[in-house]
Order: sequence, then structure tokens, then C-alpha cells
Amino acid sequence: MNAYIAVTASYWAFMLTDGALRMLVLLHFHSLGFSPVQLAYLFVLYEIAGIVTNLSAGWIAARFGLTLTLYLGLGLQVLALLALAQLDPTWAIGTSVVFVMLVQGASGVAKDLAKMASKSAVKILAPDGGLFRWVALLTGSKNAVKGLGFLLGAVLLATLGFTAAVLAMAAVLAVILLAVLAFMPAGLPKGRKGAKFTEVFSKSHNVNWLSAARVFLFGARDIWFVVGIPIYFYAVLSDGTVAGNRTAFFMIGTFMAVWIILYGAVQAAAPKLLRADTRPAAELIGAARQWAWGLAAVPAILTSAVVLSTGPQLWLTVTLVLGLLVFGAIFAVNSALHSYLILSFSKAERVTMDVGFYYMANAAGRLSGTLLSGLTYQAGGLALMLGAATLMVALSALAAGRLERSVTQTG
Repeated sequence: MNAYIAVTASYWAFMLTDGALRMLVLLHFHSLGFSPVQLAYLFVLYEIAGIVTNLSAGWIAARFGLTLTLYLGLGLQVLALLALAQLDPTWAIGTSVVFVMLVQGASGVAKDLAKMASKSAVKILAPDGGLFRWVALLTGSKNAVKGLGFLLGAVLLATLGFTAAVLAMAAVLAVILLAVLAFMPAGLPKGRKGAKFTEVFSKSHNVNWLSAARVFLFGARDIWFVVGIPIYFYAVLSDGTVAGNRTAFFMIGTFMAVWIILYGAVQAAAPKLLRADTRPAAELIGAARQWAWGLAAVPAILTSAVVLSTGPQLWLTVTLVLGLLVFGAIFAVNSALHSYLILSFSKAERVTMDVGFYYMANAAGRLSGTLLSGLTYQAGGLALMLGAATLMVALSALAAGRLERSVTQTG
């Protein structure tokens, strides 16, 4: 339990800075005049790094241990924040884009090292019979903390400015890393020398189809989450003055924070909502498909609302806010089911490999969503963006429908 608490606290600290950094970068560079596509580029390498890192992180953790993998993630994030503080406002836009992309790439590597280590640790440390509850608690609380990070990033940008905010986060995370290095208890695997990199590619039917469902699920979220909706809200809320920009930053940060916190709270409550303790695993596999189809209805309704509107109006903005909050709640149940099922399908001796492969799929979905967020919003506005999100959720439901209910591996 002490090891679980230490891992969770480390993950919380990391995700607080991760959420704050995303909001800082998005709002800062949008205020400098970057287009939606240019803003999407800033996050592309972050997601590409996630694809590569999750594959290799599974092997790194199996070979060198979960504790070292967690330390590497925290340390690399500190270095990425320090590097970002060196950004020079006199640089050309092209130079700034490339520099931020590289730093975001390093941050993406750090995030997935820390995430893979933390999620895999739950399989090892969770008490018998409580896997769904413990993984939901870790994931839900992490997302609540990341939501606070979105709000923190917006507040720091409005009060301290970009460079001071980044340096402050680097200092706090460095202190957390030193504390974890000093006080991390025993309890996590140390690694095995015989681990081969080729083991990261799963041969499990269920792991592969669940990973495919994950690609489309997170692609559907990030299509609107990364660029489109924040930029739409900025256009609605800001009048172009300094005071107006600060108000817009705060309001957008608040919405994103509330969305993520709601997402985390529902995710943590998912085991009770789904009555997971009294239902066989086969029923939960079926529930993954049912909840995905329920999720697809939300962006479909929002797309219709946008098509019927004549432009940014109060009723449309309110509809979008309420609809996306409903999307977040249903999305949280889908995500919690996936997080439980990947650990259920994985054997203990290769859990880091399967979790790494699964989160590689997660990163691939985020990458596709990030690219489509800027492209669809710039090409067709809210209607095209939300329509694409509807299609991706439907594809996630179809992939979840291929899971075999009779196959579970809890060894």
C-alpha cells in the first residue's frame, strides 16, 4: 500500500504539470496569432513520442523495473519545462514552432514513461479482487488532478506570464522527484534481464481489439478537445483587449478543468456505476460496446445543433458546454472499462508489455485527434469537427464489439 500511495502521488504531481503545460502552450501561442493548424502542430510530436515511448517503455519497465521508469519520466519532464523557459519571443514563428514541438516531444516521452509505470504498478500492488476499483481510483484521481492543471496553467499564464509559470512548475516537480527518490518504499518489480523488445507486440485477440477501440475513442475526444473548442470559446469570450484575453484564458481554463475533473470523478465511480463487483467479466466486455454507442449519440446531437445554428450564439455555446460535459461523463465510463479490461486481459508476467502496447494505441488516437482537431476546425468549423468525432466513436464501438467475452486472463 505504501508503494501504491507513492506511485499515485508521483503520478498526480506529474499530471498537474502536464495539464498546466498544455493549457499554457495552447493559450499563449493562440494569443500570439498562431492558426488552428499551427497550434495542432505544437502537439503533434508530443503524441508521436507517445506512440514510440509506450512501445519501448513496456520493455524498459520489464527490463529495468517500474521504479526507474517512473523516475525517468519525472526527471525528463523537469528538463522539458526548463528547456521551454528558454523560448525567445523574438524568434520567427517557424523557429518557435519547431522548438516547442521538440520540447513537447520530450514532455510526451516523459508523460508516457510515468503513466505506463504507474498503471502497470496497479496490477502488481492492487489487493486481490479489487483490480477495477484500484485502477479506476488511480486513473480517476489522475484526471481530476490534470483538470486542476488546466485551470492552473490558465491562471499562471494570466498572472505570472509564460516563462515564470514554466519555471515555477519545473521547481515544484523537481522537489517532488527528490522526495520520491528519497522515500519510495519497496514493492515494485526490479526488472528481468531476459526481457526482449519483441515481446511488446501482443498476440492476444482481446488486447489487440481493445487497443483498436482505444485509438478511436481518444481520437474522438481530442478532435474537439485539443484545438477546436478552446479556440471557438476564445473567439466567443475575448474582445481582443488585454483584460478580455485574461478573462477568456480564465474561462477556457475553468471549462477544461471542470471537464477533466468531472471525467476523473465519474471514472473513479465507474466500478460502482457498473456494479463491477457483482458482474462477471464477460458482461463488462459487452458493456464496453454498449457505452461506446451511447457516447456516439452525444457528438451527433451537437453536430446537428451546430448545423441548425447561424453562428456563435448564446444558446449554441450553452448547448456545447452542457453537451460536452455529458460527453465527458459517458467518455469516462468507456475509458474506465478499457483501463480495467487491459489489465484483466494481461498476465502478470507481461503486464508492462501489454499496457505499453495499449497506451501506444492510446497515443495513436490522440495523435490522429490532434491533427484532425486543427484541420477539421479550420476546414469546416464546429460541424465538421464534431461530425468527425461522431464517426470515430462509432468505429470505437465496432472495435469493442470484436472482443471475445469468453477470454479473460487474470493470471
